[in-house]
Amino acid sequence: MTGLSRRQALIAAAALPLAPVLGAGPALARAEMQGGSQPLFHRFPLGAFEVTALLAGTRTTDKPQETFGLNASPEDFAALAEANFLPADRTQNFFTPVLVNTGAELVLFDTGLSAEGTGAALAAAGIGPEQVDIVVLTHMHGDHIGGLMAADGATPFYPNARYVTGTAEYDHWAAAGNEGFDKNVKPLAEKTTFLDDGGSPVSGLTALLAPGHTPGHMAWMVESDGQRLALTADTANHYVFSLQRPDWEVRFDADKAMGAETRKKVFGMIAADRIPFIGYHMPFPAVGYAEASGDGFRFVPQSYQHLLAG
Repeated sequence: MTGLSRRQALIAAAALPLAPVLGAGPALARAEMQGGSQPLFHRFPLGAFEVTALLAGTRTTDKPQETFGLNASPEDFAALAEANFLPADRTQNFFTPVLVNTGAELVLFDTGLSAEGTGAALAAAGIGPEQVDIVVLTHMHGDHIGGLMAADGATPFYPNARYVTGTAEYDHWAAAGNEGFDKNVKPLAEKTTFLDDGGSPVSGLTALLAPGHTPGHMAWMVESDGQRLALTADTANHYVFSLQRPDWEVRFDADKAMGAETRKKVFGMIAADRIPFIGYHMPFPAVGYAEASGDGFRFVPQSYQHLLAG
């Protein structure tokens, strides 16, 4: 059978008047490219607590093997990167302070590279620096203590806070003649409480000595209503290179052998107990799990687990 059916003819006729109109006018404007986006905070419940991961900054660096896997061959490094869908010549670093609201205190773990960066993330999360009650310093590297002082370099950015850090860590840097420590941390000494492994500044927060990255580097356990979260700070600096290969040396680890042993110990515990953790330099929001895999661990990013717990 040839020709158009009545239905086809009606459709064709309806379309005919539109053809000249569609072709006659100027082209419709296209939407401008907006660029990539990145949230500045991620908040979730943990028992009766509320935890907020803060994106205080992120940056791209070249030649990642100059930082991770110093004792690995270039071939092994490139193979691991490729197996995890990563480039071997570039890496993205994240800086993630963590805010824990216990219901009685706001406790901030580390302060980022600058007050400006962490302050912007806090503001996005609806928090002012004057509301922070306690600032915990896991260790004294510049990307953890850089946000202690305001832009003038002399005024504490958290005016109502007291400070908590490890005794061994503080003593090491106090004797080191480090400019960043002397400028940002020493002026706060009278407001600082010093503790050791197992110390607790408030109920539900427990210090875990995790040396190697620095002499007194601390991880932390957060616990409320039977739910736990580990804050691993810089125990592992990369979610692939430092977790899947904990024996790979990291440029910024002061004691590289001890750093490797600490990674195995801390993440072995996290994997065995199936505890979620936040790693300071993990891909934001930096929350996930560690699964034992071979001689190391696989990072499993969190999805909706904490939404179900709320």
